[in-house]
Amino acid sequence: MKVLIADTVLPVCADVLRRAGIEADHRPGISGNDLLKAVADIEGIVVRSDTRITDEVMRKAPKLRVVGRAGAGVDNVDVAAATKRGIVVMNAPGENTISAAEHTLSLLLALARQIPRADRSMRAGRWDRGQILGVELCGKTLGVLGLGKVGREVAARARAFGMDVIGYDPVLSEEVAARLGVTPVPIRAVYERSDFITLHLPLSDATRHLIGADELSRCKKGVRILNVARGGIIDETALHGALVSGHVAGAALDVFENEPPAGSPLLSLDTVILTPHLGASTQEAQEKVAVRIAEQIAAYLKDNLVINAVNVEGIDPRLLPILQPYRDLCERLGKLLSSLARGPVSEVNVEYSGSVQEYPMRPLTASFLKGFLQAKLSDPVNVVNALVLARDAGIRVLETRAAEPQDFTALISITLRGRDGTRVAAGALFGKREPRLVRLDEFHLDALPTGDMLIVSNDDRPGMVGRIGTAIGSASVNIAYLSLGRDRSGGHAIAVFNLDSPVPDDLLRQIGAIDGVLWAERVTL
Repeated sequence: MKVLIADTVLPVCADVLRRAGIEADHRPGISGNDLLKAVADIEGIVVRSDTRITDEVMRKAPKLRVVGRAGAGVDNVDVAAATKRGIVVMNAPGENTISAAEHTLSLLLALARQIPRADRSMRAGRWDRGQILGVELCGKTLGVLGLGKVGREVAARARAFGMDVIGYDPVLSEEVAARLGVTPVPIRAVYERSDFITLHLPLSDATRHLIGADELSRCKKGVRILNVARGGIIDETALHGALVSGHVAGAALDVFENEPPAGSPLLSLDTVILTPHLGASTQEAQEKVAVRIAEQIAAYLKDNLVINAVNVEGIDPRLLPILQPYRDLCERLGKLLSSLARGPVSEVNVEYSGSVQEYPMRPLTASFLKGFLQAKLSDPVNVVNALVLARDAGIRVLETRAAEPQDFTALISITLRGRDGTRVAAGALFGKREPRLVRLDEFHLDALPTGDMLIVSNDDRPGMVGRIGTAIGSASVNIAYLSLGRDRSGGHAIAVFNLDSPVPDDLLRQIGAIDGVLWAERVTL
């Protein structure tokens, strides 16, 4: 067995592999044709963030079984192509938590006391003691956006400085927040109340440019902002404008929309502290990830043990064809409820009834949690770690078996309980493969959980579906499928529209304003 270490990884990585009886070829900086030639006879490859493992690279590596990322993010690996080729992609999450948190605190202190500016002044031969005035951290409010592993460590250290820590996290329960000493607040309150704001969120469609001109205008005048998470969460153009105007007093950035940020106007501002993506750049963090990824690759190559995989999980191969449609259904239900749920969730109950009880429940529950948590957490979520991440977020996960369902041979029902009430969704397979949404809250229906969806709840009275449909048509959006349900005649009803294109913002607002509409949500599955 042979593993190629393609980036600059500490030598301990190769040492661990060799002790396991695996040949290790450490060739940092290898690229292009040299890389394509080097992968011809390898079974594993270790990368950091420089080497890109594309479909072309994998095509040239017929023996490749595992790609190991010495770190958390796998943006430089074509995970979809790897999955299609049966290649496990694994990472080493959490090993850089302390380093990233400490770097955040370093920037926080440097920003508060203008240390880089003072250093530049001294080196220029000046003694600007009277012109450089900082602020204390003690008594200030720190707003933490994202309370995953790094966010929690930052919060703990900020409290030691006497800061009042408030935070927003879409899945963290109030009980866990209380244990952390963090006051959970809506995201708008973070902007309005914080003296310092630090970001610890994943980059996704939902978080890209999460902080733009509108959000910055809501912040307190003189706010200071830090980002040691992912570039792109802050609209850098809007941030530059707010810094120039003086509304934002300062910023400290370790990550950027484009890395390196050549030509960025932020480079010219004295009120900005910039570091070149150093969050994980400590001796300790790099040693931890080097050892961890080597141990995981050795376990997989020698014992077929999958640890921290981002694209596969351990299931009996004989059950995969049977379980896959149920796993797909559960993940779709998770994404649906993730889009509809409001506020923190404290409990998830996954109820299995009928013939699905014959199969292992845990992979199906993990598939639901993957769909539910994926867009909400800063940590990578997959079916291997979904249950652990749910527990860390303070979500109690229950799995129950129920009696035979009346109308289905197999039924999976999900109940969410949280601060803002209860949400229920149930799904079944038609023809053993086609997923269906057969219940949403108190409504029974037959909906397709796929593609662009518009879900509308309204008073059950004549003309409602017509008015909603007319609004959709007027926006040049085509309806592909429609499912209806109601609790009783003259009560409340629900309509689930499958559409041929996404729901525009204006259309969603227009439908929400129709007399008799109780709520309207768009979902993409």
